[in-house]
Amino acid sequence: MLKKIRRILAAVMFIAITLLFLDFTGTLHHYLSWLAHIQFLPALLALHVGIVIVLLLLTLIFGRIYCSVICPLGVMQDGFAWLGRRKMLGGKKNPYRYSKAISWLRYSMLVLLVLSVFLGVNSVVALLAPYSSYGRIATTLLQPVYIYGNNLLAMIAEHYDSYAFYEREVWIRSIPTLVIAAISLVLIIILSWRNGRTYCNTICPVGTVLGFFARFSWLKVYFVEDKCIKCGKCARNCKAACIDFKNVNIDYSRCVTCGDCIEKCDRSALVYAHPSKKESPFGKKTDSESKKNGIAKEQINPGRRSFLLGATIATTTSILAQEKKKVDGGLAVIEDKIAPERATTIVPPGALSAQNLASHCTGCQLCVSECPNDVLRPATGLTNLMQPYSSYERGYCRPECTRCSDVCPAGAIRPITKAEKSAIQIGHAVWVKKNCIPVTDGMECGNCARHCPTGAIIMVELHDENAKPKTDVTEGTQGEEVPKKVLKIPAVNTARCIGCGACENLCPARPFSAIYVEGHEMHRII
Repeated sequence: MLKKIRRILAAVMFIAITLLFLDFTGTLHHYLSWLAHIQFLPALLALHVGIVIVLLLLTLIFGRIYCSVICPLGVMQDGFAWLGRRKMLGGKKNPYRYSKAISWLRYSMLVLLVLSVFLGVNSVVALLAPYSSYGRIATTLLQPVYIYGNNLLAMIAEHYDSYAFYEREVWIRSIPTLVIAAISLVLIIILSWRNGRTYCNTICPVGTVLGFFARFSWLKVYFVEDKCIKCGKCARNCKAACIDFKNVNIDYSRCVTCGDCIEKCDRSALVYAHPSKKESPFGKKTDSESKKNGIAKEQINPGRRSFLLGATIATTTSILAQEKKKVDGGLAVIEDKIAPERATTIVPPGALSAQNLASHCTGCQLCVSECPNDVLRPATGLTNLMQPYSSYERGYCRPECTRCSDVCPAGAIRPITKAEKSAIQIGHAVWVKKNCIPVTDGMECGNCARHCPTGAIIMVELHDENAKPKTDVTEGTQGEEVPKKVLKIPAVNTARCIGCGACENLCPARPFSAIYVEGHEMHRII
């Protein structure tokens, strides 16, 4: 019963958080973004004290159910471990055995994570955080497949004059992030297929932290010694490799309360309950003492406790959710734009500053996957690896869109309103004379000024003897003189510019725009 409830809850949580990463329409983030906010490390970095306390209390009561129900990477490992036990796939039915904890590696990874957070080397944090690892896998590897499926449905629907779906371009945002996600997935598959929860119990720093508290959990899986015949079936089915059946002992720091051992035990020698001093593996309770308390062993109902566990998990996640709710019209091929070399990277509105983003971001890619305008993409530098930055070759940051700030679980992009966003200056536009069409081609343009949402760009007369001749007509059809057309160039009022990138994105100059946005280290309110 315990295993079935855990599996149902884990499947629901896993599917929901996967859909959160895959959805590009912005529909699901209104309902499911709380799933990202209840992940342990992002909540800790965002200083969501209430969520962290609730997760620790869950661990102190039920053990490491976070790792087997809430963490998507943990649930994915269980899935691959299950496949690894299928004979039809070449696996073994009972592939596991007890092994001692590799404590030096576990705590080394934890110390490395803590040092990285304090030193601001969040690229290491992004590599070690389990939620972020799954986010990269879902966004980089699964979302393109999801979008291809959507595009196929859109094509079919269009054939029947239906527009229930719309096409979305599929493109690689960052090759380094794609490679890291692929390597992470292969590593997880190999470790899970062969050894179950090896990653969780040797590399994952979140598992190490929760494992420390799980030692003191109120409910535990423990042996009923007078029923145990030491057959070893429990150890051979324990994917955490934490059951030492020979010494009748369980390493609770590694147990993820999956219930496999209880289900496989034919003699009911394993129970998930609160082990009193006389019921624990360190002392056996006699039948007379059981009757003295008015409870016989046969009356203990593990199913009832399992139901209570499932109900409590579901209720807790609901509470956490409620807390968080507070071409050119001709036939010519348009040349792709090339990103300019910016002196300062542009970080999204709500990030406050490049430093705040760097110190909180775990590189989970949720904001990147949610960006509807293809503005955000993962960085490739060593100091900010896989952290989001803005670039405007495929779209611009629309003033009415706040989706990245709505979904960020780690406090790297703080929640902002639409009114606040329209007043946040993340950068300023810079005009590049040598690329501007009125200068290079002697043609009228003004595209940047027409599309600037804040009116920060105005057109002024071009006075340049080196520019191409202006288009003019000196004589009309009736012989009268017609004034020459005076070409104009953009002038930027940097005090009003918010750095949204509309001018850069919509500039017709190719491959380099004639106007681009330079980022600000610290965001300002205009």
